[in-house]
Amino acid sequence: MTKPDNRLQPHKMIRNRILLNPSSVAIALGSAAFTLVLISTAMRVALRLFHQELVEIFGLTLVETIFRLFYVDVERNIPTAFSSLLLLFAALLLAVITVLERKQAGSPASKWGILSFGFLFMAFDEAWSFHERLSKHITWLIPAAALVFVLVLFFLRFWWRLPARTRLAFLISAVIYLGGVMGFELVGAYVAELYGQAGLRYGLTATVEESLEMAGVIVFIWALLSYMAGHHEEVTFRFESSHEDAAEDQTSS
Repeated sequence: MTKPDNRLQPHKMIRNRILLNPSSVAIALGSAAFTLVLISTAMRVALRLFHQELVEIFGLTLVETIFRLFYVDVERNIPTAFSSLLLLFAALLLAVITVLERKQAGSPASKWGILSFGFLFMAFDEAWSFHERLSKHITWLIPAAALVFVLVLFFLRFWWRLPARTRLAFLISAVIYLGGVMGFELVGAYVAELYGQAGLRYGLTATVEESLEMAGVIVFIWALLSYMAGHHEEVTFRFESSHEDAAEDQTSS
């Protein structure tokens, strides 16, 4: 009996989905952040206790290169790249939410879009440290605090209209992030003035600061994914192909 020719049949799409579970994503990102912080802390402590021995074994150049590559308070290294990618991921999720919200009448899509651009700017600032170039001291915190106050007033109504779970998660992420970027920035400046930036005290303070920043963004990403899952059914990346394409690939091979 002759087998039917599948190529004459209508296309049947093969759909492969990549589902983003909010908790799984947050755990994965948190584990990566914890690993980077652990490596940075271990290296800082090791250099403090065994600096001479490490230099004698590996050489000063290699020791300094590895330290700068993994220390969380150094610009343009692995932790900085990770923090920038976190902010970019948040900006991407906010952009997706903006597109989805525009399809719903009466939705504050513009606010989501402004947040997306804001996080995009924060990602570039994290990568290139624009605020530190404008001011080498903590005086940048004064206009930053004023900007935060203005943004709170601007987004207050939008935030209040969010679902209770999302509203609470946004608040927690903001407190954690601002506690790191502003609160521990002041603590770090005080510690640096008393003990210098080369000491272990300042190193640990800077590590806490960067850890809080990463933690705050990760909580925010979890909140965004949870919001999307609850209000837009599911978060899915879909890749499609047809049986005909598969048959042609087999024939050509």
